Amino acid sequence: MTEPAVWSEVRPKTLAGALRARVAERPNQLAFTFLADGEAEAGRLTYAELDARATAVAAALARSVPPGERALLLFPPGLDFIAAFFGCLYAGVVAVPAYPPRPNDRSQTRLRSIARDAEPKAALTTSAILAGAEGPKGLLAIAPELGGLRWLPTDSLDLCTGGSGRELPDPDPESVAFLQYTSGSTSAPKGVMVTHANLVHNERMIGAAFEQDEESVVVGWLPLYHDMGLIGNVLQPLHAGGRCVLMSPVAFLQKPLRWLEAISRYRATTSGGPNFAYELCLRKIGSEEKAGLDLSSWRVAYNGAEPVRAETLERFAEAFAPCGFRRAAFFPCYGLAEATLFVTGGEPGRFPRVEAVDAAALERHEVEPAPPESPTARLLVSCGRASLGQRVVVVDPEAGLEQPPGRVGEIWIAGESVARGYWKRDEATERDFNAFLLGARDGGEGPYLRTGDLGFLRDGELFVTGRLKDLIIIRGRNHYPQDIELTAERSHPDLRPGNGAAFSVEVGGEERLVLVHEVERRRREGLVEVAEAVRRAVAEEHEVQVHEVVLLRVGTLPKTSSGKVQRRLCRELYLADELAVVGRSALASVEPAAEAGLVLSRGALLALEPEERPGVLAAFLAERVAAAVGVPAGAVFPEQPLTSLGLDSLAAVELKGSVEAALGLPVPLADLLQGVGTRALAEKILAGLAEAGPEAEDVPPVRALSLSGDQPLSFGQRGLWFLERLTPGGGAYNIAVAARARELDPAALGRALEA
Repeated sequence: MTEPAVWSEVRPKTLAGALRARVAERPNQLAFTFLADGEAEAGRLTYAELDARATAVAAALARSVPPGERALLLFPPGLDFIAAFFGCLYAGVVAVPAYPPRPNDRSQTRLRSIARDAEPKAALTTSAILAGAEGPKGLLAIAPELGGLRWLPTDSLDLCTGGSGRELPDPDPESVAFLQYTSGSTSAPKGVMVTHANLVHNERMIGAAFEQDEESVVVGWLPLYHDMGLIGNVLQPLHAGGRCVLMSPVAFLQKPLRWLEAISRYRATTSGGPNFAYELCLRKIGSEEKAGLDLSSWRVAYNGAEPVRAETLERFAEAFAPCGFRRAAFFPCYGLAEATLFVTGGEPGRFPRVEAVDAAALERHEVEPAPPESPTARLLVSCGRASLGQRVVVVDPEAGLEQPPGRVGEIWIAGESVARGYWKRDEATERDFNAFLLGARDGGEGPYLRTGDLGFLRDGELFVTGRLKDLIIIRGRNHYPQDIELTAERSHPDLRPGNGAAFSVEVGGEERLVLVHEVERRRREGLVEVAEAVRRAVAEEHEVQVHEVVLLRVGTLPKTSSGKVQRRLCRELYLADELAVVGRSALASVEPAAEAGLVLSRGALLALEPEERPGVLAAFLAERVAAAVGVPAGAVFPEQPLTSLGLDSLAAVELKGSVEAALGLPVPLADLLQGVGTRALAEKILAGLAEAGPEAEDVPPVRALSLSGDQPLSFGQRGLWFLERLTPGGGAYNIAVAARARELDPAALGRALEA
């Protein structure tokens, strides 16, 4: 990436200086346009007009807020926010962008938490919001943290008394420009201290990566109080000297076509958002609506803030190719608030690199290639490279050792864009912003920012694989929640894409998987059918049992301002029974002894009349299935796929061993994991009984667990097989109990098997 020339004079050291330089060069150039409803223009700002409004805000702040103090920014989407933000930069006041007050939110929990933490001296807002806040049931009545602030409605300031921004001193580049509060999974979000120097360096990185210049046109709908909306959509075009067209997030969500129409209408060169935005366009924009779109100007379609799906890129490129959209415009990128925003990005004009890797190996934090068409393949999209001196390393978070290429670890970052730390959180700052590679603290390398994200490097390109703290570990296996969520949303058409969360909870002394997901409004009945589809799909694809499926009302899944699912908050609300539930399906806890209710042997089965055998065997199997998956026997129906009950690999091995021990007949493991019901399973077993004949010897249960044959065993199944070989007759059931009690060391089993 090469950095383009930004302007003819010496490059400003702050964004306040950048705006002044723009005013000096081209005061009447249009800088920002706002589309109130996503379609009609509701306001414009030239560089000179923005400077005048920002100067008025700075003058008002100077009368009561000393430099270095904080000011809350509480604005609806629009141009008032931009003027207030630059007013803070001009005055040397630390801006604190926050959610505007929500009229129907009686708690205002997040806003109050930010106010308590930041301890602002003032709140900048609009006259309308202030009028509502001052009412008997308004914000000031329910939020004492905000009562002592100086409230400034910036839309009523007199611009004539403001003077010129050029008369104000440029702030110290190393001072804090604003606090970017992380979305947080609790009511105590952390404020990232972003300096003026951080901002300028990050804008330089974005400009170089996106190849921005004075001809660039950015269209955006992301919230302006969020880092991607503010730094990417507002500050970047100003830094590059281009134009910006904005609309509210609600306008986009109500009608995604508005986003693409704005790109077409204003000939945008740069626009983007999280992966779900592209999915929403695919779902909501039909053929007739596409007819009027011209997306040929769109050079950089960035995709970030959540996992980038290779399938989404391909489908979107194909669907909108007739509109002039170029596949090579896609630009996946990676970043986070603690690094100001942007960390790595691809190469404009080149379709991003996609790697097909083996999902099982990835669970072991290893990267092994797999055929893209393989059912075990996981497609990972490159998020490109770092630039302008930024360094990205992948580290074993426990040992502190840099990982070799092709090995998954935690992503660490060093460079001028890394923020100063967390506001008033010394311990968290030391932990996350002052990491050193093993042995490097004395040698001077570091400090690094620990991101909490997992990934690997290949040929210098970063591939993000998941979130360290969101990893789900069940029975010694790592599961990436976003993979399970994707499987779940595909299992039924009434589950809303991008609106699910997977996490684990402790049940009966072991970690169990829970999946919460929003369900479409039209779905009022048949919720059990939806839950079973989820449970079946997850069991079949990931070989893990979903303990509970919780279906939520539309729009209630906790997310960050940029659309990221807040999995930890979902977990907390689930445990507190505070989710907006419309339906749920949980597996009941059943004691292991329940499997002994119906006793059946091979001899007893043969003693029955042929027409009696299917029913008796199906009833026997229902009890064994119930014991294996932890549900009442009455919940197992003859035609119901066992995977819909959450039969995972360990439970399948347990069931196989239990039935084989009783009947002395082989039970096909592949059938158990591919959705067979008890009736069909009974027919297969009876067919095997007929082939074996009445005099055939019983088959020991473990002989069916051979490491050879057509059906390869998973790592966990091989471990169970090995233990059974060490202790013949112990039974797969007892082995499964030992595994659940965490008495088995998967690594030791693997070494023993290899030996």
